[in-house]
Amino acid sequence: MDLDLWIKAFHIVSLIAWMAGMLYLPRLFVYHTEAGPGTPQAETFKVMEKRLLRGIMTPAMIATWAAGLWLAWSMYAFQGGWLHAKIALVVAMSGLHGYLAASVKKFATDRNTKSSRFWRMLNEVPALILVAIVILVVVKPF
Repeated sequence: MDLDLWIKAFHIVSLIAWMAGMLYLPRLFVYHTEAGPGTPQAETFKVMEKRLLRGIMTPAMIATWAAGLWLAWSMYAFQGGWLHAKIALVVAMSGLHGYLAASVKKFATDRNTKSSRFWRMLNEVPALILVAIVILVVVKPF
């Protein structure tokens, strides 16, 4: 059995889990913002956001990075412009993850200052980054 194929499969599965959270958490923020602080719905959203971040998103991000770095080293020796661009986009996605994690903490203490419109617009960013990453990996344009 080829270990790299197993790691690639693990990389894809962990990426799917991470992206599911990256696309869902900002949507929860939209609903949370619209519910308003102190409401029973807002308290439910706080629990959902924390569990999504800690139970799915962060472990999946770590697994995605670990498997991805292994593959970048073992299959590509960290060579290729497309790979460098992909890594840059994954760094950007990780930065967005950090921003969302900080936002979970703000929501938990009723300190969100952003509008539901802001969260709706931010909700599109992970999808755009993901499209660019997939194109880089499949097409390898440079």
